[in-house]
Amino acid sequence: MNKAINIILGVILFPTMFLAIYVGLDIPIGFLRVSGANLPYRDEILLGLGLLLFIIILRRSIRRWMGLRIVNQVGKFKWNAPVSQARKSRVRMYLLMEAAVTLVVAFGLYTLTELAIAPTIAFLFGTVDNILFALSAKKYRIGLSSKALIVADREVILLYFTGLRKVSAHQQSTFFDYIKGLQITFPTNCVKDEDKAEFFEALQGQLDTDRVFFSKTMDHAEKPTS
Repeated sequence: MNKAINIILGVILFPTMFLAIYVGLDIPIGFLRVSGANLPYRDEILLGLGLLLFIIILRRSIRRWMGLRIVNQVGKFKWNAPVSQARKSRVRMYLLMEAAVTLVVAFGLYTLTELAIAPTIAFLFGTVDNILFALSAKKYRIGLSSKALIVADREVILLYFTGLRKVSAHQQSTFFDYIKGLQITFPTNCVKDEDKAEFFEALQGQLDTDRVFFSKTMDHAEKPTS
């Protein structure tokens, strides 16, 4: 989810930056026979792009914080535990890197032209949101209910058991195969090493073994259970 949103933001950023450069540097646009500073509807276009960016970033923010709130309601889950420390550290690093990038982008847009205030505000909001979410790492958790598996850290991973046909558990990733060929990957390294045996036992206990095939590739440090 987070990767897809970053791609969308990058796609929208390209015309936004392109327009900010032309307007801010007042570059002549030959085929329009007008310079950047005199481009018609430049204010409206930049405002529209800024609002679109803000909506996308806001929706991601809401999804993240809602996921974090839900998974921290520990009593509502069959199994619930904090995300592994290694995963937390990696997520914090990625979030702070994203915050640095969006801050530079916001500064660049506003430096080029003050008319890009809307996109600037959108990216500044994303910067603050990433920093705050990085500071909330102690709340990153994994929750397992009778209906779904949810992970809330940098992104929210929600895996329902409805329509599930096969679960293939490995050391680094667990693959959830659904009907119609859909496959979703769950990062097994979210789970602490000392909690993995308990996690997989709890996960298998929530699956309908008559309909869902469960396959686990044992790590060399684990001992098979009977």
